[in-house]
Amino acid sequence: MEAAAKQLLNINQDVSSYTPYQYPASLHSTSRRHSKTTFLRRDNKIYTEKKLLKKRKHFLSKEAPILMPLNGSAVDLMPSDYKDSNGKWRKLYEVQKQRKKLMQDICLKYKSDSRRIITPYDVSRIFVEDKHKILYCEVPKAGCSNWKRVLMVLNGLASSTKDIQHNDVHYGNYLKRLDSFDQKGIFNRLNTYRKMIFVREPFERLISAFRDKFEHANNYYHPVFGKAIISKYRRNATKEALRTGSGVHFKEFIQYLLDVHRPVGMDIHWDHVSKLCSPCLIDYDFIGKFESMEEDADFLLHLIGAPQNLTFPRFKDRHSNDERTSSKITQQYFAQLSPLERQRTYDFYYMDYQMFNYSKPFEDLY
Repeated sequence: MEAAAKQLLNINQDVSSYTPYQYPASLHSTSRRHSKTTFLRRDNKIYTEKKLLKKRKHFLSKEAPILMPLNGSAVDLMPSDYKDSNGKWRKLYEVQKQRKKLMQDICLKYKSDSRRIITPYDVSRIFVEDKHKILYCEVPKAGCSNWKRVLMVLNGLASSTKDIQHNDVHYGNYLKRLDSFDQKGIFNRLNTYRKMIFVREPFERLISAFRDKFEHANNYYHPVFGKAIISKYRRNATKEALRTGSGVHFKEFIQYLLDVHRPVGMDIHWDHVSKLCSPCLIDYDFIGKFESMEEDADFLLHLIGAPQNLTFPRFKDRHSNDERTSSKITQQYFAQLSPLERQRTYDFYYMDYQMFNYSKPFEDLY
């Protein structure tokens, strides 16, 4: 399995290569090799792949401010002289220490993100709340909508989480992202703010995303992802299915997910947490879990000195009549797959399972 993990890392997190950033369109054209050499050629010299990589890195250093990462957290999550009469918070603090140590051990074991530099791209999914000095990395389908509501209340943008509508959360642009600041602003906040991330059991998160995006009307995911998936993976697809992209089957979705030549790219709702939030590059102070959300959220809000009447909302953001995605529901969906497909999907999320200490969801997985 370690070999599979290393292979996975080579595919999805090529940490020995250039930093993740949006290159000019010329670097992604169909005549890729010719466009690369045209873009970087000087004096008609033929560049080897090694020299081309060096030139790419040089290009990136000019295009984006590069920040040296933190060697360790600059924020003490819970000072030694912290008053805790019944020991409740101290126990939760010990849980945090264990989660953080495991994450660091896995990063060290697989030498993930060993490039050790941070660019604005790496922090583009991190939201900033300056008043209470919080950095929150958004992991979709792990309570992110309600965490954004909490941040908006903390920032004085609303008096209650119940007053904030879905569109305001996701499309209102009320919260600042860390990559919107200059190099100094990014570096100072990484050094002095509490950095938090909330995760979820990978298969459950995947099923939650599939149900939300493909089992309900959606004017983005159906035409963009659904049409491409049905076109490539469904035999004898109807004209209606090809036209609308509606009705994607879970097995088809998994075929798309595992295909190295996907007809359409990845999406944040089912991408790896280890890629979305770069936990081996950014030293998170607080690692919460969807499965222990109430307890973890209470502890975090207590640590930052949030108003006592502010609690983490438990209501569903959308499709409130649907049953929450649970372990039982997840099992039902994965029963549609072959053992090999289940294994490959587990391999796909292997780093997330390891890094955040989730057990294998099926006994036949290795």
